[in-house]
Amino acid sequence: MSIYNKINIAIIGATGYTGLDLVYILSKHPRVKIKQLCATKNLGKKISFFDKRIKKKLPNISSVKKVNWSNLDLVFLSLPNGEAQKLLKKIYFKNKNLKFIDLSADFRISNTKIFERNYNFKHKAKTLIKDSFYSLPELNNQKIDKFKIISNPGCYPTSIQLPLVPLFKKNMIKNNNITIDSKSGYSGAGKNLEKKFKHKNLFSSTFAYNTKNHRHICEIDQQFLKLTKKKIYFSFNPHLLPTFRGILTSIYVQTNKGITGKILRKSLINYYKNSKFIKILKLNSSLGSGNVLNTNNCEISICETRIKKKFVIFSAIDNLIKGASGQAVQNMNLLFKFPEHQGLK
Repeated sequence: MSIYNKINIAIIGATGYTGLDLVYILSKHPRVKIKQLCATKNLGKKISFFDKRIKKKLPNISSVKKVNWSNLDLVFLSLPNGEAQKLLKKIYFKNKNLKFIDLSADFRISNTKIFERNYNFKHKAKTLIKDSFYSLPELNNQKIDKFKIISNPGCYPTSIQLPLVPLFKKNMIKNNNITIDSKSGYSGAGKNLEKKFKHKNLFSSTFAYNTKNHRHICEIDQQFLKLTKKKIYFSFNPHLLPTFRGILTSIYVQTNKGITGKILRKSLINYYKNSKFIKILKLNSSLGSGNVLNTNNCEISICETRIKKKFVIFSAIDNLIKGASGQAVQNMNLLFKFPEHQGLK
């Protein structure tokens, strides 16, 4: 049982793609009172100016300097990488009961050397890493309410860990020669998309990028080792699609002796039998991202190939919801002991 009837929250970075989905979901959550919405531009504007879906009367956009940290229970940080570290260094000790859910990569990587190598800047809040916890709810092996900073997983790593971790744990698939091929809608790159991607016909073409050193690889490596106690050898190929939201991940694996597609599927069904958001499809089901858009669901399909013992596992999520804001709300529910699915359709 939660000791909280309602919690007071602020959302810092409320007008980005992820921030707006977060505001929209939380504006309908029965246990949440939104006290402040912050951004760096468009101060004083109504949130409905940015997103017509948001009908509830909410505070106008304000500067983070105006936040009264003492009357909040939780702050969502939906900021570019590096900004949450800077902010937390300043405000972390202003309210000892205040908790944070960070949707950037700032606290995902526990080894700061690995973080700095992949994100190309010095970590500015190293002492706070011990107070943080990486939380992919369906795979957590401990309760998260002991921690003050909850680090929300990346979108690609969410779509990859959910189908694979249970199968590695049961030793059903080989832990080498794995190819992971992920395709994402362009919202995953944020509103500064055109500064990050300069390829021709951006909004009408498919584009492969960062095959060798995508920054999510270190996150996937870390979590595989932490959750399975094995070193997993994989290649990861991300692609940008000319569609706004959604991720489809295709994972090519080989099974260990005696493991069939039916056994793989049954293992996932058993593992996720109490998880409302994970949907395991029938064997050899075609899968796209269409069913999961605007939901917190992950759909998984195991498909046989023409090569014996070689399977392709498909995983589909909405990158802005299960890959970001929906998972953040799921983490909030766990943090404050609300029903895990509350406020998430």
